[in-house]
Amino acid sequence: MTSAPEHRLETVQLRRSPRYGVFLAAGAALGILAALILTFAFHGTDQASARTGVEYSSTQVFGFLCLFGIPVGIALGGAVALLLDRTVGRRTRDVRVDVAHVTTPED
Repeated sequence: MTSAPEHRLETVQLRRSPRYGVFLAAGAALGILAALILTFAFHGTDQASARTGVEYSSTQVFGFLCLFGIPVGIALGGAVALLLDRTVGRRTRDVRVDVAHVTTPED
């Protein structure tokens, strides 16, 4: 047999916060897009490198730029999320909630 649940009203603080994963993923996508634009905006792959004498393909240049663009984009996305959390997170609301504790007998 179950006992009657205990109800009590409590006041809690409710605040909104950004979803960091979404901002980090958007930053990574922005880094990839920047690498793609830089790869095809400049024609540095038409001739051999002055230092190494090696000619790099567009895919290699894109990969090299992604190595730098993705971490920078993730860092920028995280910084934007942190700034939003600091500014929006200051506004809290007090909300009254009904808490119910239900106990069941053990077999």
